[in-house]
Order: sequence, then C-alpha cells, then structure tokens
Amino acid sequence: MTAAIVIPARYASSRFPGKPLCVVSGVTMLERVWRIASNVRQASRVVIATDDERILAHARSFDAEAVMTSPACTNGTERVYDTMERVSISEEIILNLQGDALLMPPWVLEAMIDEMTIDRTPELVTPAVRLGEAALDEFVEQKKARPGSGTTVVFDVNKNALYFSKAILPHIRNAGHAHIYRHIGLYGYRKEALARYVALKPTPLELTEGLEQLRALEHGMVVRVATVDYRGRTHWSIDAPGDAAIAETIIEREGELLDAQRGGKA
Repeated sequence: MTAAIVIPARYASSRFPGKPLCVVSGVTMLERVWRIASNVRQASRVVIATDDERILAHARSFDAEAVMTSPACTNGTERVYDTMERVSISEEIILNLQGDALLMPPWVLEAMIDEMTIDRTPELVTPAVRLGEAALDEFVEQKKARPGSGTTVVFDVNKNALYFSKAILPHIRNAGHAHIYRHIGLYGYRKEALARYVALKPTPLELTEGLEQLRALEHGMVVRVATVDYRGRTHWSIDAPGDAAIAETIIEREGELLDAQRGGKA
C-alpha cells in the first residue's frame, strides 16, 4: 500500500511572512521539506498545497507537483483535504507534512505509514517520541517557562491514543510503570477519515487544550500512535526568522539529513 504526502505551505504567516521561501544553508525550506517527503519509501506522490502564486512558482521551479488551494481553508488539515479533492489523490493514506518541518527524518513518516498499512483499524496516525531522563528534565524546565509549549500523549496497549495534553501525562506517582511520550505534530489519515474529520465541529476538550487532534478522539475516531526514534537527530522547525539560523547550526553540526540533499528516492 502506498501513500501520498501533502505539504501545506502558506505565504501569509503572521510571525514570518513568506516563510516557505526562507533559504536555509543554501536551500529553501520548502524544497528541503519536499526532498524529505520524496525520500519516504512508501510515498508514491508528493503534492505541495499553497495559497500563493509565488510559492506555486517556486515549487514548480524544482519540479514539484503543486496546487493552489481554496482561500477558504482555515488550517493545514483543510488544505490537505482540499488538495485531495482538487488533484484526485488515489492513495488510501494521506500524510500532512507541515512546510516548516525541514529537519523531519523520513523514517518518522515511514513509521506512520507502516502503522496504517499493517493494521487497518486506525483511522488516523500520529508519531510520538519517548522522553529519556535528560530529555524529560529539559521538557519539565521548558514547561515551567512556557506552559503551553510541547504536547504529551498517552495510549493503550494497542498504541491507540487515549488523550493528548499540554500537561505532562501521565503523572508519575509510581516510577517504572509507564513512560512519557512527547507528541510530534504530524498526522496521517485514511481518505474517508480525513473527509469525516473536516466535517466535524470543534469539541469541548479541543477548545480547552487548543489541540485539534482531540476532536478526533472526542468523536470516537481511532488514532494510532507511531512510537519513533530520532536516532540522534535534532527535532526543529521554523516559526520565526531567528529559527532559521538555529536550523543552520544544527545542519552544520549533524550534517545534512538526506545524503547530498538529493531530491527523489534515496
């Protein structure tokens, strides 16, 4: 079973207008994300979805498939659904890869697709990484300074999500029984589940926590958690102009994520 990856890329970011066109170590952020998606072994199609002619032209300059989506789309999920309808995506599984995830390892996306391929039960899939002792300590300190940063997830024995929260879950009363997993904000959908999700109204817990994935849980949808390992790579995305310099420092320290930054399959 193959999958399609859709990359929503807006121009009018409030904190960083034109963000997809930002150049990081000689390559635009958008092209970097497209190359990551193109190196996912099960991805038979990669589409850039945008609301701006400048981004559309840039995407086509490096031979990416790209489409203009409706200006009525209010978020990336709606843009992915609009893309599915406009370009007639035939793949059963569709991944939403944010256009600022320029350091996302391809194997994280592959793990998501594997979860949906091995078991047809989940309607959605999203990844999470286990926090070791040092990472957990750092996460706790980060929460003290910015309580709204970072999301955790708890799941059942079948790895189906029970809850997502900006709080640190589970509360550790007795150590050694459960681990803490930090949620990574990527999502994969079966086509029919994506159509169902975008038709749903926001829900109380979603509005309380400010987490749109809770809408799926509150409506009884099965959300599978793909537990992943970054294999020593640093997680980073670009939200503001200053983040680009940090991304360049990470690339200089760890090397390019893809061998020789090749487009296409590795």
